[in-house]
Amino acid sequence: MEIPPPPAEELALVDAELRRLDARRSQLLTRRAWLLAAAAPPAGAAVPPAPAAAAAPPRAEASPPGVRNVLLALGGTLLAVAAIAFTLLGWGSLGIGGRSAVLGAVTLAALGAPLPLLRRGLPATAEAVCAVALVLTALDAYAVYRVVFPGADPVAATACACALLAGVWTAQGLLLPALRAPLPAAVCVAQPALPLWALSGAPGAPEPGWALLLTAAGGTAAALRARPGAVRGFAGAAAALAGAGALAEGLRRSLTADTPADAAAAGPLLLAVAATGLLAAWRAPSAAVPASAASALAVVAAVGGVVRAGVPEGWGAPGYLLCAAVLAVSARPPLPPGVLRGACWASAAVHALAVPAAATALAVALAGPAGRVGAIWEGAPATVREALPGLPAPGAPLSVPVVLAGAAVLPALLALRPRALPALRPAMAGPWRGAAAAVALVLGWAALAVLPWAVDAPYPAAVCWQTAVALGALAAGARSRPVPSGPRHDAGEGVPAVAALLCAAGSAVSAVALALATRTATFAVLGVLTAALAVAARRSAGPVRPAALGAAAVLAATGLAGAAAGASGLPAHQAALVLLAVPAAAAGVGGRLGRHPAALPVELASVPAGAAAVLAASGDAAWASLVLALCGVVAAAALRPERRPAAAHLAAGLFLVATWVRLFAAGATAPEPYTLPVTVAALVVGALRRRRDPGTSSWRAYGPGLAATAVPGLLWALVDGQGTRPLLLGSAALVVTLVGAHRRLQAPLLVGGGVLVVLGVHELAPYVVQAVGALPRWLPPALAGALLLGVGATYEQRLRELRRMRDGIGRMR
Repeated sequence: MEIPPPPAEELALVDAELRRLDARRSQLLTRRAWLLAAAAPPAGAAVPPAPAAAAAPPRAEASPPGVRNVLLALGGTLLAVAAIAFTLLGWGSLGIGGRSAVLGAVTLAALGAPLPLLRRGLPATAEAVCAVALVLTALDAYAVYRVVFPGADPVAATACACALLAGVWTAQGLLLPALRAPLPAAVCVAQPALPLWALSGAPGAPEPGWALLLTAAGGTAAALRARPGAVRGFAGAAAALAGAGALAEGLRRSLTADTPADAAAAGPLLLAVAATGLLAAWRAPSAAVPASAASALAVVAAVGGVVRAGVPEGWGAPGYLLCAAVLAVSARPPLPPGVLRGACWASAAVHALAVPAAATALAVALAGPAGRVGAIWEGAPATVREALPGLPAPGAPLSVPVVLAGAAVLPALLALRPRALPALRPAMAGPWRGAAAAVALVLGWAALAVLPWAVDAPYPAAVCWQTAVALGALAAGARSRPVPSGPRHDAGEGVPAVAALLCAAGSAVSAVALALATRTATFAVLGVLTAALAVAARRSAGPVRPAALGAAAVLAATGLAGAAAGASGLPAHQAALVLLAVPAAAAGVGGRLGRHPAALPVELASVPAGAAAVLAASGDAAWASLVLALCGVVAAAALRPERRPAAAHLAAGLFLVATWVRLFAAGATAPEPYTLPVTVAALVVGALRRRRDPGTSSWRAYGPGLAATAVPGLLWALVDGQGTRPLLLGSAALVVTLVGAHRRLQAPLLVGGGVLVVLGVHELAPYVVQAVGALPRWLPPALAGALLLGVGATYEQRLRELRRMRDGIGRMR
């Protein structure tokens, strides 16, 4: 509560501030003169002592108006609390009548006190007294109810009290316009008067919806005609709240109507709400969009409610969509721009509310066939709904595609003919136009995809329809031109293409799930999708879409190969060779593509086929070894300059795993007879390579050879630690470690040291467990705490030692 002080008081404040500034200026000038003398003293002259700084006046931590406002607020609060306690809790031997008389006299004094205070130039004090008076008038209303009307209905009494208080506070605010509190308080207290009167059920009381509407109309009038800004703000917020309540009541009555006559009975309330909102939107441009949106919703609800009650069950949503579309298209100048935008947003809201129910049916139609995955090739159902186990159809399934198609009309107009919606034409120049096209495409695709389920089409027709929809969406996404780069191009041009490809993926998955019922349908659908995806990947432009479509084609081919493997009648470990045809073909395609961005995604998409082949052959060790070796051959076929290291490592790993699987199948019990020759040969080759090229890393030269024996020997030692293998392996690792330390080579040092550490931990683990079990339970935590304290105390030193160790290892080759 910041009230400007009277002119005399403000003049005194200004004079005091000027005096403080003069004192500060004098202090700074004295200091400046001393600094000039100290900066260039004459020869032989001593630097003059610094003068004592003039005592600056203490800085005030609170301004006088702030202190005054705090004191007045505290005083008013305390008076209000005392008045409430006096009225509610009693005072001496006075009854409620005596207290009411005393309270009335004090209230009259408080209501009249602000006038002389304002005349004396004390506006802040007048505001504080006025606030106390407002509280006292409310307490007076309670006292009158208790003394005069003790048996009256509390709801009706509260409504009357609100109306009387609003009148008294409005009169005070109009008589004393310098006071800020009465008029906003009157606006707030007047809002519940009519709704409470309607809820009381008194004779002549209006219905709750109309009471809320009249309250909203009064708040709108106050917001449009009142001059003080606070009054306009409070009145506008109250009018919006009451209008929302009236709109909700009208919607409830319209949606629960059973006959067109009952729905039409709710129309006058909704149309009156629309008229009130339109008046507010026309006269207040700042609130034009929300007010006009509420008006448009009321009109759509009034007309669409009658349509809903007159059509069969389940067909009400298309009626609402039709009303919303007509409203959006018919909203044109000379209506203000805010009103036009509000009507369009209301139409979009109706569309957004109508789509979710249809989207649920779409999810059922697309994902329902996945429930038959466990019944592959067991026979085709008669109709498509029989392929949806446990998913009943709604009362009006045909309304679902109609709703989806109707919802696609408005975004299609926005994308193709923005002139049809003048209010949104400026927004359609940016990325919103691409987004609108994507929304229209998705909704249109959804209407087509759900159509077989809606009409309960025969099974073959449903499979053909879903496949055709997938191919159509695929063609739309693949043929659209790529998005050019540059700031002058629309950032939303590529959104419809992405949406089309996603729709194609959804229909393709649904078609495949439906086709799993019969063998013929499975091969037909997967074959058509594989060919279509391959052709689309070949003909599409840009770096992203060919890669995505090529990877999808490989996945479809994987499904086709799996179906072929299942239909071949071969055992699982032999049918795995059929699945390997996909990685082999993908490697060949990747070799032809070379450095094209689609090469790597195509090759990576074949990994699931290879993994499925290995999993299928895992039941027979010999066939698993063969499959792993063939996978290594396929990986070696990808040894091209752009991915040579990765392909080489993958191929080598697969060959190694295949070798060990074969040895395991042959009953090998010791790896060393098979690994030592490889290790010796690899070390000789590495030594010759380092002799020709001294800059070769020890990991390239000796790492593979050392790992060929160290890794299998270590695994065997860990699994079967009996005998002399741990001793021999540890001795060899010690020799390798010493050689690496002597020759300053990383690979021998780290490989040998790692084997020694693992063997040492493995050998000592039983004794450590036994020793720990014999110790008291409190000793291990105590030792751990002491260790942490020691490490913390010498943290910097240990850190320097670790850095020196890391640098030393890093300097090795």
